Amino acid sequence: MPQSESPGIEASVRTRLRWWTELPLILLVYACYSAGRLLARGDVTTAVDHGLAILRIEKALHLNFEHPLNRLFTREAWIGIPADFWYASLHYLVTPALLIWIFRSRTVHYRAARTWLMTSTFIGLIGFTLLPTCPPRLLSAGHGFVDTMAHYSAYGWWGGEASAPRGLGGMTNQYAAMPSLHVGWSLWCGVMLWRYGGTRLTKTAAVVYPLVTTIVVMGTANHYFLDAVAGAAVMGAGLLLAPYVMRCADRVKARLTTRAALVPAAAATPAGTPPVGAPATAVPAVPVATASSIVSDGCQTSAGERIPRQRESRFAPGAGPSAAPSEAGGGAPAPAR
Repeated sequence: MPQSESPGIEASVRTRLRWWTELPLILLVYACYSAGRLLARGDVTTAVDHGLAILRIEKALHLNFEHPLNRLFTREAWIGIPADFWYASLHYLVTPALLIWIFRSRTVHYRAARTWLMTSTFIGLIGFTLLPTCPPRLLSAGHGFVDTMAHYSAYGWWGGEASAPRGLGGMTNQYAAMPSLHVGWSLWCGVMLWRYGGTRLTKTAAVVYPLVTTIVVMGTANHYFLDAVAGAAVMGAGLLLAPYVMRCADRVKARLTTRAALVPAAAATPAGTPPVGAPATAVPAVPVATASSIVSDGCQTSAGERIPRQRESRFAPGAGPSAAPSEAGGGAPAPAR
């Protein structure tokens, strides 16, 4: 009996992910994210107005945690300098490292985790475009904030323009503060560590990493508290939308695969053969040759008609008498006409 492949195994093999397809996809998404931040610079006046509006809302709700944290980071260098390094580097290191770890050791969950992260990133990019916001460090000095990245710039590679290396500050959008994807990405990392870590150490890191990142972005005066809340909300929206994004991607892939399979099939179809799926047309019947009419002495008769006293031919239709004498009546001469 012929053996059939298991559908589950076949599906898993067909959808197996490869690093040489995942890496360009991730780089493309990050390139779109970086380019979008540059294109969505917005008007400086509008960004400052948005920042001041957020600050007023926080003061009205007694959520103004930025001022005491920023004063602490500015006064205590042993806190401020590590915080600047944390802000400038960890989201570039921890997030890709966790993606690689999930890809290698938790492959079944990788696609959902990656889709969640990318969907949330694009939602954050929409926020940067629609709501350019001036961070606390760029407000006028009268608001009481100190840019710790500029204050401790001698200890790191960054200059006075966000966390960009010296001389490259013009390549970043300093008004992309709402939402805080530093907090959003750290929350994603925390969820991944909590769900798939499996040890007490990883679960501790799952709680500490997003919590410390939230404190750092406020203490360095790079984000408001509501920016951090918006970053968490963006990750929540991305988590809800990720299944729909994967379904749409599967449908598009299925259609493209079907079209790619039909093109070689159509090219291999012989000329005159109806394409696959076309209704069959009636093939004209070839008329069967009718029995040849009997011709006698120049007179043509219809089929089946006999002339009186006519002898029936001993030969099959279409065959004539042989010229050889031995085949004529057992060697006897033919009678005279």
